[in-house]
Amino acid sequence: MAGEGKKLQPIIVKKIKKGGHAVHGGAWKIAYADFVTAMMAFFLLMWLLGSTSEGDKKGLSDYFSAPLKVAMQGGSGAGASNSILSGGGTDLTKKTGQANRGQGDDPLKKKMTEEAAKAELAKQDAKRIATLRAKIDALITNNPKLNEYRSQIRMETTPDGLQIQIVDDQNRPMFDSGSALVKPYMRDILREIGMALNGVENRVSLAGHTDRTPYGNGERGYSNWELSADRANASRRELVASGMPDDKLARVVGLASSSLMDTQNPLAPVNRRISITVMTREAEARLIGSNATIPASTGPPAESETRPATAAPEPKS
Repeated sequence: MAGEGKKLQPIIVKKIKKGGHAVHGGAWKIAYADFVTAMMAFFLLMWLLGSTSEGDKKGLSDYFSAPLKVAMQGGSGAGASNSILSGGGTDLTKKTGQANRGQGDDPLKKKMTEEAAKAELAKQDAKRIATLRAKIDALITNNPKLNEYRSQIRMETTPDGLQIQIVDDQNRPMFDSGSALVKPYMRDILREIGMALNGVENRVSLAGHTDRTPYGNGERGYSNWELSADRANASRRELVASGMPDDKLARVVGLASSSLMDTQNPLAPVNRRISITVMTREAEARLIGSNATIPASTGPPAESETRPATAAPEPKS
């Protein structure tokens, strides 16, 4: 019994109670969020500075250095710089040695710009010429004196502009036979047209025409060329007398019978005419050049202003 008592020993169970971790709190999360927010703000600031033009930067600088002055007088702002980058180029593989070319240096863009400007100018010319044609047509209709000669006034829109032709009539000639003396009714027509052209910016080309009847004194130096030039110059004087500026005339020429209206009948009265062309800017550039200046009466030569006094010319129609 004593031996069995020694063998039976009490079982001791040790339970270790684990304690909790120390309290750390969530302060580190707030600090981390602040750090991320600051980094994001920093990179946003760097991106904005990189994408802001020099004009905007200068405007901001001026505002903070002298805000009242900028507010009262204004300053550089958006659009003051052509590019957000100081350099650049067309070849993205190169890092150096390139320059940022403007639109004026690019031949293709420059050509496109010039073509757009020409198209806009042509559009304005077409509108102006259409308005002028309607104005002259209304003038002829409302003026009893001009309406009487409507059959002798012909208007046509051509690629060169508005062409106004005053043609001869068998029973009502515009000039004395074989001379450049303007008939009274022709003077009225020319002066009314001259007043209608006063408000037009486009310049005017004036040409005299005859039929193919040879001038009786042509072999002595005075021919249909001189006669048509004198008639054109006489018409020019009537237009100027109506108040049209003399420098509005870009050209005054005599074409004789080189440009007949009725080619089937070279002797027809309608071939004897005065042509007044209100030119488009493109036609003016083709005639005298875009930068050229030309005297108002350059067509007839000096000797064609007066006929030779040695021989009386034979009459012609």
